[in-house]
Amino acid sequence: MCPSDCSKRFGKVVVFIGLGANLGDSVKTIKSARAAINRIAGTRELAFSGLYRSAPMGPADQPDYVNAVMAVETTLEPLALLRELQAIENAHGRVRKGERWGPRTLDLDLLLYGDETVASDVLTVPHPGIAEREFVLYPLAEIAPDLHIPGRGPLADLIRNCPQRGLKVIDHA
Repeated sequence: MCPSDCSKRFGKVVVFIGLGANLGDSVKTIKSARAAINRIAGTRELAFSGLYRSAPMGPADQPDYVNAVMAVETTLEPLALLRELQAIENAHGRVRKGERWGPRTLDLDLLLYGDETVASDVLTVPHPGIAEREFVLYPLAEIAPDLHIPGRGPLADLIRNCPQRGLKVIDHA
């Protein structure tokens, strides 16, 4: 039997990625992004949540989002994985205008990188908004119900304090 840190000793870590889209065919985009993540060298899918529809966080004059959470095992370091995820966003037409919480063709967030914390100018892990976002917590609980969020505690406790706010499952992966 392998101790809890064995994945790190073998150069692999379990990572959780949030996927979201609200422009164009969002369901198709999320499914395409899932396939693209699966093509990242040194990365393989472990689990994928159902697809959820949620109201936008930012300006209300935009379409609802389609969200999901994906668990992968990867050999990539956090910043290298972030670059790969941003390349996938760009390939799906993502344009960064500096507008916070605005509409987007694809948003890929590195939510968790094992039990590590990362704080740099370009990446913060765990994701800073993870504890308040129902469209992250509920799909995350679907695929990893016993998860412990570094610095924030058990996922189950976070969910108890985060109402669904109209979040709906629209498709099971």
